[in-house]
Amino acid sequence: MVLFGGRYAYDPLRTVPAYQENDVRLRLTPREDSFYDMFADSANNLVTGARLLVELISDGADRVAIAEKMRACEHAGDECTHAIMRRLNESFITPFDREDIYRLASTIDDVMDEMEEAADLVVLYKIDEFPKGVVAMVEVLERAAELTAEAMPRLRSMKELNEYWIEINRLENQGDQVYRKLLAQLFNGEYETLTVLKLKQVIDRLEGAADAFEHVANTVETIAVKES
Repeated sequence: MVLFGGRYAYDPLRTVPAYQENDVRLRLTPREDSFYDMFADSANNLVTGARLLVELISDGADRVAIAEKMRACEHAGDECTHAIMRRLNESFITPFDREDIYRLASTIDDVMDEMEEAADLVVLYKIDEFPKGVVAMVEVLERAAELTAEAMPRLRSMKELNEYWIEINRLENQGDQVYRKLLAQLFNGEYETLTVLKLKQVIDRLEGAADAFEHVANTVETIAVKES
């Protein structure tokens, strides 16, 4: 059919009605759904990294060996991110906005980078003892990683995600409180100046990881709002 006078007219050469043509084209070009699995892999890698941090700061830990595992974990995260970007470049139809796919992949990668840098600094500075607040911060990261890994599969349906970003926001606020208390403890004269400088760099990276988790959650929220 051809449009004539505001109406569709018969066209004997056309096998699909014009008003259905776009729908058919979309059905013939399947949407690329592998992104969901790739994001799940990236988030599961964050759980591995966070649990390595828990091991790293435990008493008697082989910190050099754990830092090596963390580097391997960070490399695996980079591979996941690169795979997502390659698939994004190759895909004609994506499950949600391309810029949101890029942002989600990048923010997940940022979390892993911050955690790996914290682990690397612990080894480089030969830090053997940690204030109790460091343990609390790492526990925040571990829980945030678990929640993020649980949330990624739900991107398929965009359901039951509201509690995820609310809880991540609460955890990030909790991490901020722990961070400020740690700074107060570091600068109260209890520690030598060099130790203060070393520990502050480590906890800055842990705080950066907590912030990055919130950025991931904010991105998920943006995607969910757009797709609702």
